[in-house]
Amino acid sequence: MLKILRNKKTAKKVWIILALLIVPAFIFWGAGSLVRDKKEMGTAGKIFGKNVSLLEYRDAYNAVRAQAQLQFGDNFSQLRQYLDLENLAWDRLVLLYEAKRRKIKVSDKEVIDLIQSVPIFQKKGRFDNRFYSDTLRYYLRMQPRAFEEQIRQNITISKLYNQITDNVKVTDEEIRKEYQKVNEEISLNYLAALPADFTKGIVPQEKEIKEYFEKNSAQFKQPLSFNLEYIVSDSQSKINAAANTLTKKNKLEIVAKELGIDFNKTGLFIQSDPIPGIGWSPEILELIMTKLKPGQFSEPINIDKKFYIVSLIEKKEPYIPEFNQAKDKVKEAIIKTESAKIAKDGIEACLTKIQSDFKINPKAIDFLKLAKEFSLKTSSTNNFKYGSYIEGIGASDSFWAAAQNLKENETSSVITMPSGYYIIKIKSKTPIDEKKFESDKTEFTKKILAQKQQDSFVKFTTELKQKAQMR
Repeated sequence: MLKILRNKKTAKKVWIILALLIVPAFIFWGAGSLVRDKKEMGTAGKIFGKNVSLLEYRDAYNAVRAQAQLQFGDNFSQLRQYLDLENLAWDRLVLLYEAKRRKIKVSDKEVIDLIQSVPIFQKKGRFDNRFYSDTLRYYLRMQPRAFEEQIRQNITISKLYNQITDNVKVTDEEIRKEYQKVNEEISLNYLAALPADFTKGIVPQEKEIKEYFEKNSAQFKQPLSFNLEYIVSDSQSKINAAANTLTKKNKLEIVAKELGIDFNKTGLFIQSDPIPGIGWSPEILELIMTKLKPGQFSEPINIDKKFYIVSLIEKKEPYIPEFNQAKDKVKEAIIKTESAKIAKDGIEACLTKIQSDFKINPKAIDFLKLAKEFSLKTSSTNNFKYGSYIEGIGASDSFWAAAQNLKENETSSVITMPSGYYIIKIKSKTPIDEKKFESDKTEFTKKILAQKQQDSFVKFTTELKQKAQMR
């Protein structure tokens, strides 16, 4: 058995099956809390007016963390900073509370039947207790009783999910619209008013800049930022030697010179930016946000075949800068605001003319002439689908949605995009293949229904958390 479990391909299958077993349908949850004495060891918070002990919260947190590890595997450490495990733990507690309120029960037989149905626990088509015990021992590192209680909680959440989503339906119209999003292609002609084209001549004066800053100072608030110093080497042995020396000398730059290791400082950078000189590093970010204090050193860190030791020089909390510090950014903000207004006014004036001319002769609308008259740009797109990217414009969703309501020669209202303001009309459209739609409809309906059920459950969970008044 151990030999089988050590095989990499078999191990991967084990993890996949365990992940499927531990996750209730369509829900990102992990293993449940272990069976243990619920002795109070402090309070983590409250839900529905009742205290949640630190033990209960820790169990829920460990549960969702375990599921994240199963789902993301070797990538978990890199993705950890983007996963809101703390919030997911509270979600889990709230859902289990609601399931208890609804008196949802899970029998021992349901737990046993589910576990015994898992192929990895079977030998020659039958449940094998040795395979089961060894898998828990060597892969999940837990006792059967604890694992079985995890399964009980997850079945409970799955039953709650079914109660909430059983009445969710999809109409034929919804199915067709979603199928069009996936399969229909369109191309467009468009007029564009880009704020960047209207900045010339906008010169904010000192008084205007100060007044803008006074009224909008929160807009220039600087986020949490850090300043680091670090040493880096291709040699792990040199970095290890530096780590040993640092315990005595506490001067990263001096140790770097003695060992011939590169020493650098990052200067202040915000948490959402790559670390200057290092790049994106979830490991370092987690350290400086939660563990390292100013003056402390990290353990050696391996990133892309290079070895680092970092020290936190400064952790600067969010703050609103003085006017002189923010002056240039305030000026940029004024120019951006004013140019956007000019661009929007120009394209709205163009739309008014289009609507007037359309009543006289729909076919006479000429985007080239209009572009010249209102100092706009005009161009066309290649064929695109919903959810794709239009070069130079951005995500296609708003364009695609607006185009669905347009008839031949009709133009849209003004569409606001991050890059500017647009008016579109259809250049060409490739409709869905009706025969293929009928062939795909049954399976496609299942996918749309599953998504709608999941959306419904997420909405339910959000509303439930609001009622729980978590604190």
